[in-house]
Amino acid sequence: MKFGSSGIRGVVNTEITSESALCIGRAVGAEYHDVVVGRDPRTSSEMIEYAVVSGLLSMGCQITRVGMVATPTLAYAARIHNCGVMITASHNPPEYAGVKLFNPDGMAFDSGQQKSIERSLEGSVSGTQPELTSWDRINPVRTDRNAVSDHISMILSSTRIKRQMSVVVDCGCGAASLTTPYLLRELGCNVITLNSQPDGFFPGRSSEPKEEHLGVLRSVVREAHADIGIAHDGDADRMVAVDDTGRFVSNDKLLAFFGMREAKRSMVVPVDTSMLIDAVLPNVTITRTRVGDVYVAETIKQTRADFGGEASGTWIFPKVSYCPDGIYAAARLIEMISMEEGRFSDHISALPTYEIKRGALPTPNSGDTGDGSVIGRIEEELRTGFEFTDINTLDGVRIALDDAWALVRPSGTEPLIRITVEGKTKAVVDRMYTHIEQIIKEL
Repeated sequence: MKFGSSGIRGVVNTEITSESALCIGRAVGAEYHDVVVGRDPRTSSEMIEYAVVSGLLSMGCQITRVGMVATPTLAYAARIHNCGVMITASHNPPEYAGVKLFNPDGMAFDSGQQKSIERSLEGSVSGTQPELTSWDRINPVRTDRNAVSDHISMILSSTRIKRQMSVVVDCGCGAASLTTPYLLRELGCNVITLNSQPDGFFPGRSSEPKEEHLGVLRSVVREAHADIGIAHDGDADRMVAVDDTGRFVSNDKLLAFFGMREAKRSMVVPVDTSMLIDAVLPNVTITRTRVGDVYVAETIKQTRADFGGEASGTWIFPKVSYCPDGIYAAARLIEMISMEEGRFSDHISALPTYEIKRGALPTPNSGDTGDGSVIGRIEEELRTGFEFTDINTLDGVRIALDDAWALVRPSGTEPLIRITVEGKTKAVVDRMYTHIEQIIKEL
């Protein structure tokens, strides 16, 4: 088992089992004594949680369980513990399970910490077991029922709205059901809820809050004449928005909207971020990283940046946490809109628009990025197929042309090759995307 771009994930009882979860618990428990554990509403989450907790207890750890919570809630709860363990597969389909690990400052385990856990897991596979604690050093499990209210209180203490806002919230039957609607009502908003009952089958819509999954939210925003619509993924580390006309706000534009108001000096984004960011923030230092919120958070911390985020819908506000917090992001976005003149849709429409196309192709070798790999061969083809101005191999292959750029990279969470192409015209984007897609299919 290895970390992807956002924790360890896999299909339940195939790639992620109770036995592997036990090993994860022991690997974490070998290095961290005081651990807080939470879970999302997936049907497998309690099974994985119990196994992880058993592994932690076998190492003599002191465990605090906070129950079903959003990932940013767990990350906030970790501030008074050595680390936090979140049982979640985030936006993946319901048959997936996963584990995310957090430091007390809310940042996911960095590259070095991940490697340390992976070495322990490799030892478990090879038969090298960690030394277990004696029977008289096994601690009772504590329960903390205040994690959600503590998280809400923190957000309320740092946000306020100037005028009452009408908000439609689609929690996607995920963990945000227990947090976001209640927070926004406390903030003073008039709230209409959709899919706000936790259900591990995600019956209302897909757990991933993409535009094509949010038709009901868009309709309700229009019919209710709401100021904004908010949607979360399964564990609420993501937040996306619908404007007051019922139009889905592209995450690239939402990233720019946040950046223009949060980033005074510097901002961190991944390599698949739109050139819109450079256009609207000419006086802000933009640092690009590998795709994945942990890499964005690491660089925010290293550079002391003001803000960072990804076009997947993850937003990191270092003044409150290094964890992507979709719940805080929702409150902050509503605060921003309430404080400014004009409608949300007017502010979004004022931003420049570029053509962008994102997609993915399945591949059994997407994780292989060596010299003879799929990605290595794609780089060779791109070098000979385009008149480029720059090529970046920080994460996959990013090729820049005069009027467009493209990124081809292996997914960090699924067996996919992801393609992103952006340009000044649709014709350029379509032509470049089709050419790259054909290269991948042929390889």
